[in-house]
Amino acid sequence: MKERWPNTLPSRSTRGISPGTDGSIRSGQRRASTAFYVIRTSMPAEHLDAAETVQAYKDLSRVERAFRSLKSVDLEIRPIRHWTADRVRAHVFLCMLAYHVEWHLRDALAPLLFHDTDLGAAKAERTSPVAATEPSDAVKAKKATRRSTNGQRVMSFADLLAHLGTLVRNTMRVPARPKHRFTLHSRPTALQEAAFALLEFNPVRVQ
Repeated sequence: MKERWPNTLPSRSTRGISPGTDGSIRSGQRRASTAFYVIRTSMPAEHLDAAETVQAYKDLSRVERAFRSLKSVDLEIRPIRHWTADRVRAHVFLCMLAYHVEWHLRDALAPLLFHDTDLGAAKAERTSPVAATEPSDAVKAKKATRRSTNGQRVMSFADLLAHLGTLVRNTMRVPARPKHRFTLHSRPTALQEAAFALLEFNPVRVQ
């Protein structure tokens, strides 16, 4: 069994605690309201120590966000308009592939999003794996100014995809020669160029 750390959330057995005259909980009652989470794992300590076990447990929130993204926020896996087992499996598999692509897009485009790109350093500064990770100075500045470190606009993932979608390929023709057509691409904005540079591909060559 791994180590345990105190959790200050009241346990179920302390619902009847009454505050003091000044609105605070008496010291004895405060001690009684301290609960513990005990996290147990079958992994040996040399493969997963106590801090890594706690972090793995806290990382379950990422799985919950992934399911929420699949079901409602981004991909909308439901309603499933298929009836046979093979088609339902294929539908779910394609949605999982789409989320896999989305995860990599978010990771690559993180400097242009409100994501914390210094999260690893912030986690390393914690005194305990149970303590909440404080936002880094970089992400605080990004949210306050809505600008990245190099001056680019910062926005949500959905807004950035919508902005990238304004880059179009036009098939043109002139009245003098109606049978002759040529392709004209719209000029990308500075934000679009920055995004495509982070993704390491040229959109003109993949259209």
